[in-house]
Amino acid sequence: MTSAAPSPSSAPRSLPAGRNFGLLTAAAIITSLGTNGALIAAAFAVLESGGDSGDVGLVAAARTAPLVLFLLIGGAVADRLPRHRVMVAANTLNCVSQAAFAWLVLTGDAQLWQMMLLTALCGTGQAFFGPAAEGMLLSSVSAEQAARAFAFFRMSMHGAAIGGAALGGAMIAAMDPGWVLAVDAAAFAVAGALRAFLNVSHIPARAPGGGLLADLREGWQEVAGRPWLWAVVLQFSVVVAVVGAAEAVYGPLVAQDELGGARPWGFALAAFGVGTLGGALLMMRWKPRRLLLAGTLCVFPLALPSAALAVPLPVAALCGVMFVTGVAIEVFGVSWMTALHQEIPEEKLSRVAAYDWFGSVAMVPLATAAAGPVETLVGRSEALWGCAALIVLVTAGVLFVPDVRNLTRRSVVEKISVPEPSRESADAEGSVGGLR
Repeated sequence: MTSAAPSPSSAPRSLPAGRNFGLLTAAAIITSLGTNGALIAAAFAVLESGGDSGDVGLVAAARTAPLVLFLLIGGAVADRLPRHRVMVAANTLNCVSQAAFAWLVLTGDAQLWQMMLLTALCGTGQAFFGPAAEGMLLSSVSAEQAARAFAFFRMSMHGAAIGGAALGGAMIAAMDPGWVLAVDAAAFAVAGALRAFLNVSHIPARAPGGGLLADLREGWQEVAGRPWLWAVVLQFSVVVAVVGAAEAVYGPLVAQDELGGARPWGFALAAFGVGTLGGALLMMRWKPRRLLLAGTLCVFPLALPSAALAVPLPVAALCGVMFVTGVAIEVFGVSWMTALHQEIPEEKLSRVAAYDWFGSVAMVPLATAAAGPVETLVGRSEALWGCAALIVLVTAGVLFVPDVRNLTRRSVVEKISVPEPSRESADAEGSVGGLR
């Protein structure tokens, strides 16, 4: 597969990243700034309304459940309709739901069921937005600029995530959480307006398919027919779930019992964020020829945080481990996006992205729910060593797939040129679970 000449449908987009890429990168930064602050604000809004930690968990689950339920449908819709319209519609839904959430919090009338419903609407919007946005991003740049463009985009998103969390925390300390939610609603409005001005005249009209189920089946065949693709999706269904359990459940507990409280854990997470910025900067310059081999080797370090928490290492050493992990996951992330850009036909990008995302998020609720019982059964340290071992085992298993080892970056001269104008426009809201 990797040595064959590319088909015209998977050939590169000939125009470089330009107006649309810049416009939608700016829009994605705006929404990321708002959303990362709003996630903190939503938790505090629940607590200030009289809820407890269980209620906070219910509101968080209300966001995740529709994401899992509608993600594959969202991918099929995004490949059937103009992607920028799907994105604008999703932004509109998010804007309205967050504005209503803000109003309820500011007036003091927020009930748990209302907060769950509005948060579920946000998750539904993200289920349709995500695949459309990733398809837009992957189809926005020429082959020769893809790696640098994706690295720049990811660096911008990680910076916005760090800034948004810091800004949201500062705003919550100074004012009602409802105002942070209102800012998020305004951010969705501004971003949606920017995306509405996209020039998508270069994207060829998509021929009508045989229906939604046929579109989903075609997307699945695209995934199942590429061993490197389904192998990595299966790998990350385990990796994301295990990392989620370690960082969302065990990490705060270890910090509280062994490291001195929440502040050291905050430092460790900040070090990971800085590492992702460093990794994105690295990938703007480094272009490994064996894309997936380099990326997969850099998944092994994701086992290090679990091992560091199992010991546990001192705070400074833990921060160093988290920094290295952040760098490593960016090498994988940019390599993965470049491989998808190179290998997947443009008209199937959103459906493939939806299956990719679904694989990443499907097992997270199960892993986080099982974390507590597993700790009770075998002990916290043993559970963390088990997390590290699982990451190493599934990553080593992926390396047995020949296409993972051998898929190479094609040079521009190796590619078949496309006679029609290039397909242009870009955006994405970042990686599921913070990994991709």
